Amino acid sequence: MVRLRPSIVALALSATALLGCQRAPERTASADERPWVATTQPRPLGTQALGLSGTVRARVEAPLAFQVGGRIVKRHADAGQAVRAGQVLFELDAADLEQAVRAAEADLAAAETAARTAQADLDRVRALQAQSFVSAQALERAQLSAREAASRRDAAQARLAQVRNNRGYAALRAPADGVLTDVTGQPGQVVAAGQPVATLAQAGAREVEVQLPDGVTPPPRGEVQLPGGHSVALTLREAAPVVDPLGRTRRARYRAPDLPAELPLGSVVAVRLAGPNAPTSAPTASAPTASAPAAGAAAWVVPVGALDERAEGPRVWRVREGKLEAVPVRVLRVDDRQALVVAPLAPQDRIVALGTHLLQPGMAVRERAS
Repeated sequence: MVRLRPSIVALALSATALLGCQRAPERTASADERPWVATTQPRPLGTQALGLSGTVRARVEAPLAFQVGGRIVKRHADAGQAVRAGQVLFELDAADLEQAVRAAEADLAAAETAARTAQADLDRVRALQAQSFVSAQALERAQLSAREAASRRDAAQARLAQVRNNRGYAALRAPADGVLTDVTGQPGQVVAAGQPVATLAQAGAREVEVQLPDGVTPPPRGEVQLPGGHSVALTLREAAPVVDPLGRTRRARYRAPDLPAELPLGSVVAVRLAGPNAPTSAPTASAPTASAPAAGAAAWVVPVGALDERAEGPRVWRVREGKLEAVPVRVLRVDDRQALVVAPLAPQDRIVALGTHLLQPGMAVRERAS
């Protein structure tokens, strides 16, 4: 059995103790390290203009449809094509309509013959009654028969006019000058009367359509920011009375008489609406939960990265005394840069601007202004 000398054992123990003393400060430093978070302050909605995206639309956008049903045999226009008033866009197979016209013409001919016969009988009975060869009742019956025959003739004339109109409806014409923004009808397709086959954006006045967040009153004025740096004034024309159940937005249309003519329909433009107020419908009073803000909450603009929409519901993270706390919010609108929310926040609060999916309540953090 080999025995170690006491001096070698003492030396090894001293080296081990020295290494342990050197590594201890590193573990202490890592344990005290707190993560950095980028923070920002929420902005009250009522103190600034509301920035949205808008779409250039025609003042009148009419869906076009046949007034009679049938099978489409020709299509003369495509989406995006400019058309003139009265231009033929689609044609139906008119064979059945032609047959209906012939049948109505035959009915009218028979009715006219019957009316002439009844009138001749009336004239003969009237002459006989004047010589007292027939009774007054016979004259009355002849008069009634003549009136009935005349009424049938008039009805046959009306039916003939109707079927002739239907034959004319086999060609769908543009009701006004404009541009076809959508064409769905195809040759060979069987369509019903009133089924849209195209949409015509009529020439003339143009507008800008925006989708406003639920609860925000449509501002009466605004402006469009054009790519060249110019702006065009907007004036509210109409606002939808109900909220879209899917997007939770309200459609509003703004007059824009000074839009440049070269700006095509359907273009997406930047819109700034002046002086919006806080939402008109305040959240219901209830205890704060992950999905319902506290009573008295107001509307705020926050970075889109500040939203945390994990299983607990929409929320933002507020930093107080170096620790995080979750603040439930109700999301009104989100775009690619910012979100409009209702939450019990204050202008001096500091919220985490991004990276919220890694945060937990009570976590100690260090702030860095974004």
